[in-house]
Amino acid sequence: MEFLRRHAALFVLGVIIAFGSYNLGLNSGTKNVSATITRVENATEEGLSDVDFAPFWRAWNLINEKYVPASTTAKTVDNQEKVWGAIGGLAESLGDPYTVFFPPVESKLFEDDIRGNFEGVGMEVVAQEGAITVIAPLKNSPASRAGIIAGDRIIKIGSKETVNLSTEDAVQLIRGPKGTQVTLTIFRNGTKEPFEMKVTRDVIDIPTIDTRELPGGIFVIELYSFSASSPNLFRAALREFILSGNDKLILDLRGNPGGYLEAAIDMASWFLPSSAVVVKEDFSINRDEKVYRSKGYDIFRDDLKFVILVDGGSASASEILAGALSEHGRAILVGDKTFGKGSVQELVDITPETSLKITIARWLTPNGLSISQDGIEPKFVVKYSVADREANRDPQLDKAIEILSK
Repeated sequence: MEFLRRHAALFVLGVIIAFGSYNLGLNSGTKNVSATITRVENATEEGLSDVDFAPFWRAWNLINEKYVPASTTAKTVDNQEKVWGAIGGLAESLGDPYTVFFPPVESKLFEDDIRGNFEGVGMEVVAQEGAITVIAPLKNSPASRAGIIAGDRIIKIGSKETVNLSTEDAVQLIRGPKGTQVTLTIFRNGTKEPFEMKVTRDVIDIPTIDTRELPGGIFVIELYSFSASSPNLFRAALREFILSGNDKLILDLRGNPGGYLEAAIDMASWFLPSSAVVVKEDFSINRDEKVYRSKGYDIFRDDLKFVILVDGGSASASEILAGALSEHGRAILVGDKTFGKGSVQELVDITPETSLKITIARWLTPNGLSISQDGIEPKFVVKYSVADREANRDPQLDKAIEILSK
């Protein structure tokens, strides 16, 4: 789920160098390889004059001349697939789990994911520190129903260890047809040994929002994702809050892995005056910082009693919204430190069939806090343990109610 104005920050597991759109075309032999070398040699004006490509081409030629598959049944890899592998390695060399090259098949799967047309287990994950880390399971997804929680580290998928897997490799192993099962070996903080969980895949419908009332004039909005429809649904939920006669609001962003930037800005605008900073986009040294500001709906008084719940599964757009409303003094944050997915990805077509999801900027809160570096620390840190979950207790919600009831 890490926005899509061709900014892709929501990468839900079912689960974000542009070379332009020309095809490198190495599948037709040495003639096109030579043409590509010429293009590289002519690229000195693009800042490559100090780069020695000789080792790459030596390795290319050695593989073509000497490589023999270890098995007679091994898949034959053509030159075009080697190019895809080289671009993938280039992206991987950055050490950024959110910058990824998608060859043709993977590119199609990614497009299906961001449209919501997929079957799988319903959680956002990222390759991190030698394992696949769960950012958050979607509400009522197979992953959530099986008991997977934010922060779980998947160390095996079936019999495959995840130590060297990319996020996208893990996605392909975990996803599958509705009704089939995948076995995940999980290590969870607070447990002594890894354990297995069997999850039955299903069609994933990304949930968006729920509302409910609590005693004492408290109205709760649970927001599960920042989809294209979220702003209108959130507006309807706020209208329901106003008409309910309640005067205290809880916005629950726990386990919300993010989504569209525009949705977060629109939601923040209901609580902030016009032109108030919602988030800053910090690019490389070659580009000026971009500032996103409130649209100024600002329909609530300054004395609105407002708590936002966050945890380690709150990421991306969740962190932007929570950070903005907290730093402007409009809401109190309760829960646990957020995930820290504060980078901006852009999806760029490399060819008509392939794409590169590349990190192009970092998100900063209005006060300049780097979300990727630090996450968002709540004013009131309250842990939510496995024992709490099993006993159907919610100490974070209890703390929010306590604050609003004073």
